[in-house]
Amino acid sequence: MTSRYWAVSLPVQNSASSVWSSLQEQISKHSFDTPLYRFNIPNLRVGTLDSLLSLSDDLVRSNSFIEGVSQKTRRQIDELERVSRVESNALTVDGVPVDSYLTRFVWDEAKYPTMSPLKEIVDSIHTQVAKIEDDLKVRVAEYNNVRSQLNAINRKQSGSLAVRDLSNLVKPEDIIISENLITLLAIVPKYSQKDWLASYETLTSYVVPRSSKKLHEDNEYALYTVTLFRRVADNFRTSSREKGFQIRDFEYSSEAQENRKQEIERIVQDQESLRSSLLQWCYTSYGEVFSSWMHFCAVRVFAESILRYGLPPSFLACVLSPSLKSEKKVRSVLDGLGDSSNRLQVWTAFTLFVQKNQGCFPRVLLHDMNFCEDGTGPCQPLDQVGSA
Repeated sequence: MTSRYWAVSLPVQNSASSVWSSLQEQISKHSFDTPLYRFNIPNLRVGTLDSLLSLSDDLVRSNSFIEGVSQKTRRQIDELERVSRVESNALTVDGVPVDSYLTRFVWDEAKYPTMSPLKEIVDSIHTQVAKIEDDLKVRVAEYNNVRSQLNAINRKQSGSLAVRDLSNLVKPEDIIISENLITLLAIVPKYSQKDWLASYETLTSYVVPRSSKKLHEDNEYALYTVTLFRRVADNFRTSSREKGFQIRDFEYSSEAQENRKQEIERIVQDQESLRSSLLQWCYTSYGEVFSSWMHFCAVRVFAESILRYGLPPSFLACVLSPSLKSEKKVRSVLDGLGDSSNRLQVWTAFTLFVQKNQGCFPRVLLHDMNFCEDGTGPCQPLDQVGSA
């Protein structure tokens, strides 16, 4: 289940409170199940018309970037939670669920002074999000490097007997190493085991009778030991190969075994530590990116409203969450409120809810912000959903 949020700006002729009251009344009357919230955008520094026009192009590009980082961070969280087998947590901004943060948005004056030029605010947001993206790349690369090391070890320990590491299958008592004797490890095709047992003693001279013992079997092969005189080992390898048996080079060392075990334990601990720290970092960073994105959306609504409705700033910004079955009714309500103002300017960048064959909707519609049921962030922009 998802919640769909529309950020909408309506032109105001007399007072924002009267437009708000009318909107509440009409939504309650025609689409009572649609939540409606004020989108509290402060009076930002307008600057010149040229600067707004220039900024408008930058806003489109920056929006895609910021939203992309948000989605990338969210996907990383999903992956880490899945691998860690931890219960998914509702994502938050400073401890507040993201949907509540959106519907109760408050501008952070300390972080983004309203007297700063709009471009300066946008650049600051872009820089902060870019830094988070860079940090994410570094942290994910570090985690994936350790993960790859462990995967390589696991592949060696779980693959076919013909290629896998045999050290964890062989015990000290399985191996005889002396000045004259040596124990070899033979990889025998699963369906050739009878042939091996019947022939290994005669593959060369000086093979210890009844010395072969099966240590392990997988879907394709069986692992056998065989003890023989050291001086005939090469002849035995050659004869075995001719019969379709593979002799694996193996040298048992208890010290090497212990070192290998400790190395695996260290890599496992490193992976768990990096995964845990990366997940916690992603939780925090997602909140920071989402907060930055909401401030960016506020700037975008403000800038586009000035361009469409003119100066001085006179518009009502709000957030709605219509269900799919209520969208037409909500659009009709917004159409009526826009028509009553006689100001039919519209932001045409988003085709699904902005343009019709008969004309344009009289409102600025910023973005369609979809959230998963657990509040896991924006999903799909309106201009990627389709046309009305």
